[in-house]
Amino acid sequence: MAREHAVEYADLLGGDPDRLRQRRQPEVWSPLEYACHVRDVLLAQRERVLAARRTDNPPATLMGRDERVEHDGYAEQDPTDVARQIRDAAALFANVLERLGDADWERTLMFAYPEQQKRSLRWLALHTLHELRHHLLDMHRQLDS
Repeated sequence: MAREHAVEYADLLGGDPDRLRQRRQPEVWSPLEYACHVRDVLLAQRERVLAARRTDNPPATLMGRDERVEHDGYAEQDPTDVARQIRDAAALFANVLERLGDADWERTLMFAYPEQQKRSLRWLALHTLHELRHHLLDMHRQLDS
């Protein structure tokens, strides 16, 4: 499903770059910023899966989602590059999930957000797919109106 969602993101990122960069409200990310966030979520989650396979119950380090918007210049990135990067990140994430054995799905990490809690790789995979779908809807809300 991550790969399928990545295609949807790439399609949306094929639109007018100025419109993709536009924030409708100052506190709401632009469609391009949401797409960059999704790319980084996929990469961060992949690393978390790999860490959980190497170590028992590792911490899931916060990715600094809000800081990345400015620190990585999300709004200035090329939508074509971001579309390709999302497809690549989705493929990398899907690959590590496809390599999990039955017992691996129950391996855990310690997530600090929104509160400290132990989570399984099964939860991580489902949560990541939820994030992909949720942010596609965020992008559609802005681009379809």
